[in-house]
Amino acid sequence: MRKTVIFAALLSGSLLGGCNAADDGSADPAAQALADRIAIEDMVVEYYAHLGGGDAEAFDEYFTEDAVFDVNGNVATGRAEIEALYGSIGEDPSSASNQGGPFRMLLSNPVIQVDGDSATASFIWTGVGNPSIDAPPVLLEQGREFDRLVKVDGEWKFSHRVVIADSALPAEQYPDYEPRRDFGVDDL
Repeated sequence: MRKTVIFAALLSGSLLGGCNAADDGSADPAAQALADRIAIEDMVVEYYAHLGGGDAEAFDEYFTEDAVFDVNGNVATGRAEIEALYGSIGEDPSSASNQGGPFRMLLSNPVIQVDGDSATASFIWTGVGNPSIDAPPVLLEQGREFDRLVKVDGEWKFSHRVVIADSALPAEQYPDYEPRRDFGVDDL
């Protein structure tokens, strides 16, 4: 019985695998778009896993050389400026990721549109702190992000990124902050 199930699974996989190829042997565009969508979502989750780690250089690999990164109206252009922006966040004691205990970002409501080697994506993010093992988690911040991405040497990278806090905006950003409630990927 077990051999029959394994054989059926292998046969189904090989038959379905043939459905994912175009007549010229290249990947089916719909299957490739789905694989790219998954790769983009995985990349964004991996990117957020670095927050709270204190390593500003860890973010370089996620951006193109000339990327634009806008965080609540603070704009950095190019990898060096983006690294400096992350360095300043890591040193800010009021940053949500510096409140003590583990810090995690939860991502929800992904909308990812792939068009060949370019894509757009949007997410809602929620920062959660865990100050101690005997206390409940604490919601520290929440907001939205809107991204333009490009595939570079087979890997997805941010080319333009806008992050908007809807709560827990760091105090030093209040004087210059202008709410962008209706912002979307079409505004990039």
